[in-house]
Amino acid sequence: LLDEARNVMRLRHYSYQTEKIYIYWIRQYIYFHNLKHPAEMSAVEVEAFLTHLAVENNVAASTQNQALFALLFLYREVLKINLPWLEDFTPAKKSERVPVVLTKDEVKIILDRLKDVNWLIANLLYGSGLRLIEALRLRVQDLDFGFRQIVVRDGKGGSDRFTIMPIKLIEPLQNQIEKVKKLHDRD
Repeated sequence: LLDEARNVMRLRHYSYQTEKIYIYWIRQYIYFHNLKHPAEMSAVEVEAFLTHLAVENNVAASTQNQALFALLFLYREVLKINLPWLEDFTPAKKSERVPVVLTKDEVKIILDRLKDVNWLIANLLYGSGLRLIEALRLRVQDLDFGFRQIVVRDGKGGSDRFTIMPIKLIEPLQNQIEKVKKLHDRD
């Protein structure tokens, strides 16, 4: 069943992260119901699992939604079963806290303590608005020094976009490319 779910996700070009998360939640759901096959269960069992996550595990609303979407995917796309609308589960509590945002001075303190590649990645995150996975996937051909822009390929939602390349990162990026090129030639 998990292999079948994985194959469907790959045919539909789901991201690897989504695949891992969906497989995790499908597995948790099956274990929660003592290894009972999902085709033998219905909306009642899905609601019981989602309620358990909120009440017993005290998960965040976004985590509960992740589990819900994984199970909807399992039933609709893999098992070809339409569940009646799920509404009899206890929703997880929404966070009452506002996210913490660092000041410019706090960011400067952090960046000043980083070195080499870690410094470069953190500056790309801060200065270009890249997500971590986007910064780690950057390739030389994604850097356009002439237009001072970065091409983000296959970003969130599977789309491509352009973002700015901070002027202060042009030289460090070029130095990193040269350093890696020398390492590649030596290898």
